[in-house]
Amino acid sequence: MTKRLKLLISIFILVLLGGYFVTSLAPIIAGFGAKDLCSCAFIGERSEASVLENELGSFPLALGTFKLNTYDSSATGNVFGLAEVKAIYRKGLGCTLLRNRSEKKVREELRELDIEKPILSDTLLWPLGTKVELGNADNIDMIRMNEAINNSFIDEDAPKNTRAVVVVYKGKIIAEKYAPGFDPFTPQIGWSMSKSIINTMIGVLVKQRGFDIYEPAPIPEWKESGDLRAQITTDQLLRMSSGLDWDENYNRESAATNMLYTADDMGVYASSYGLDEEPDTDWYYSSGTSNILSRILRSKLGDEYLQWPYKEIFYKTGVRSVVFEVDASNAYVGSSYIWASPRDWARLGLLYLNDGVWNGERILPEGWVSYSHTPTPPSEMLQYGAAFWLNVGDKDDPSKRRLPDCPQDVYSMNGYEGQRVFIIPSHDMVVIRMGQTKKDDFDMNEFLSSILSCVE
Repeated sequence: MTKRLKLLISIFILVLLGGYFVTSLAPIIAGFGAKDLCSCAFIGERSEASVLENELGSFPLALGTFKLNTYDSSATGNVFGLAEVKAIYRKGLGCTLLRNRSEKKVREELRELDIEKPILSDTLLWPLGTKVELGNADNIDMIRMNEAINNSFIDEDAPKNTRAVVVVYKGKIIAEKYAPGFDPFTPQIGWSMSKSIINTMIGVLVKQRGFDIYEPAPIPEWKESGDLRAQITTDQLLRMSSGLDWDENYNRESAATNMLYTADDMGVYASSYGLDEEPDTDWYYSSGTSNILSRILRSKLGDEYLQWPYKEIFYKTGVRSVVFEVDASNAYVGSSYIWASPRDWARLGLLYLNDGVWNGERILPEGWVSYSHTPTPPSEMLQYGAAFWLNVGDKDDPSKRRLPDCPQDVYSMNGYEGQRVFIIPSHDMVVIRMGQTKKDDFDMNEFLSSILSCVE
C-alpha cells in the first residue's frame, strides 16, 4: 500500500469519525444550547451576547447556532441542520425543551406558575430580612477572609470564572463578593445541587405525610410480576445505590444526555432502565434517580405538586428568587434545573446547618439532616450520603478525603461548573461558591480551607 493511499484512507476514516461525532452529538448540543440560552436570559437576566460568549462559546457547543427570541420568550439551537431544538420560557416554570410534544400543547397545558411571594423586611437582618452587615464577626480574621475570597476570583493558570462567594457565620452573612454582571439577587443555576433539594422535598414528604423511604419505591412499572426493580427503595434512589443500569456521561450520547435533551417526561424515561445489579451492591452517580424521585413526589402530591415546594420549603425559608424548571410533562427536573440567588442558596444551606429548623419551625423531620450526611457504604471514600457529598474519607489519613485540608464533617450540595453549598457544622458556617468553571480549573480544597482557616 502506497503512502498516498494510506493517507487517503486515514483522511476518510477521520471524516467518518468526525461525521459520527457531530451527528451523534448534534441533538445534545442543540438542546443544551437552546435550554441554557433561554434560562440564562429569562431567569438569570443575562444578555444573549454574554451567554453566547461564556456558556456557549467553547467546543463542542460552538458548533451550534443559537438565537434568543424575545417576541415569544424562547431560544433555538441548530447544529448544521442536523438538529434543531426550541426551548420556551413560562413564568414560574422556567425554560422547557420541546421535543416530542408540540409547543401549542405544552403552552396550553400550563402557561405559568404564579404563586404569591412573601415580602421580606429590608430592616431585618438576613436571613429573615434582606439587610446585610458585612464584617465585624467574633473570632474571624476578616482581613484574611476577604483576601481568601478575592483570591477565588483571580484567574491564574486557567479561568476560574467565579461569579459569587457568600460566607455565613453563626447565622449571619459576614462576607460576600460578586463578579461583574452579578449581584446578591441574581438567580444562578445550581445544576446538580438540585438533587439536594429533591432530598429536601422527600424529607418534608416524610414529615408531613409519613412517607416511608425504606419501602419499595412506588413506580407502577416496577410492580409488575417478576420485575426485579420492585425491590428498589426510595432510600436507595436517594443514595444512588439502586443498581439501575445507567450511563452518566456527557461527552457522548448516553442515558443522561438522552434524558435531559430528548425526553419529554424525564422521570418516566429514567424509570425505564433495567436493573444492572442488586441494590446496595455498588454506588454509581445517576441523575436519572433524582428525576425518578421527582416522579415519586408528583405521584404522592398530585395537584399540589408544582406549588408544594414553594409553599412548604422555599417561601417558608425566605427563598424568593428560586425557579425550579420543569420538563415538557411539567415535572420538576430534579437532577439539574433549580435557579436561586447566592443568598437564597445560603438560606437553603442554613436550613441544614440548623438541623432542618427555620425560625423556630421544624421544616425537615428530626433526624433527616443526620440521615442526609450519613455515608452510603458502597461510595468511594464514603463520599456520598443521601443526595449530599461528604468529606468523611479516612479519619486517620486526610489524603483519602475529597477535601483533605478541610474538616471531616463538611458536607455539600455540588453542581456542575463548581457550584457549591458547603455546610460546616464544626465551624457554624455555610459557604457558597457559584461559577462557570471547568472541572479542574478551581481548587475547592484550597478555597474552602482558606476560608475556614480565618476562624480564630
